[in-house]
Amino acid sequence: MALNFEYIAGHPALHRHVQAQSKALLHIYETSPRLAAVFATQQRWLLAHTGLALHFARNPRDPRTELTLARFIDAVLRYSVASRNTAEAFIKEMLHYHIIEYLPHTGDGRAHPFQVTPATLKEFDGWVFAHLRTLDGLDGGNRLASFLEQPGMIARLQPLVAEGLLSSSPVREPKQTFSLFIWLNNGGIVMDWLMSGIDPDNAGLDQIPTSVVSVGEFASWLKLSRTHLARKLRDAEKLGSVGWMGRRGHSVMWVSNSFYQEYMTVQAAKLAVIDAAFEACRPMQKAG
Repeated sequence: MALNFEYIAGHPALHRHVQAQSKALLHIYETSPRLAAVFATQQRWLLAHTGLALHFARNPRDPRTELTLARFIDAVLRYSVASRNTAEAFIKEMLHYHIIEYLPHTGDGRAHPFQVTPATLKEFDGWVFAHLRTLDGLDGGNRLASFLEQPGMIARLQPLVAEGLLSSSPVREPKQTFSLFIWLNNGGIVMDWLMSGIDPDNAGLDQIPTSVVSVGEFASWLKLSRTHLARKLRDAEKLGSVGWMGRRGHSVMWVSNSFYQEYMTVQAAKLAVIDAAFEACRPMQKAG
């Protein structure tokens, strides 16, 4: 039986396992920053999952199911993820950076199909591994081992994950500070970095110390404008969500307990979606 949101959010070990998950996602960013950046803002993250779902759902014997710009835009608009122009720009960027590629095609040029590249799919596996490992840590399960034993399982799992994420209010409508960062370039990475440096034993404090001292070094590692990042941090500071233990820029940054809980709430909601999708794949897995 899949773990539900309430169980995950209330699990005493959630903080430690999500910290390990954040570090795993940061490792993906270090090894493949261009691809990781696709998942680093709310809108692009949902656009990427939408495209992946269409890629995995296609039937090679049925041209009507191919991943095309028209089908992608239709799905994006149906779920109110972004505008038509934003969806088109996203696809152009993904083609430019070889995250997706055109398929050999001799039919209607206006519906030229494309696919996610093998290199991209390999990197996406890391995202799946990180979350399944977290879920296994919460209940001692064997999801990751089962996933690794079934190479074709990703084609069934990811479309269900995408559907769940696109339909999840906690994921799509997070609270104020989380919302502040998810629209920042690499904003998801910013939050993962902040949270990965937190000692879970300090999770109950009102002001929770992070590992960040220098905004300049922080921005440089993230390949962000120092000015832009500092502006976002000041906005968060005005909300009482971040601050400094001493002098700004010369002491450890802290995050508020409420900001930390916002982050953990989104993680719990995301993990519940992934586990529900994994559980739904089990009957098909056994039947195969």
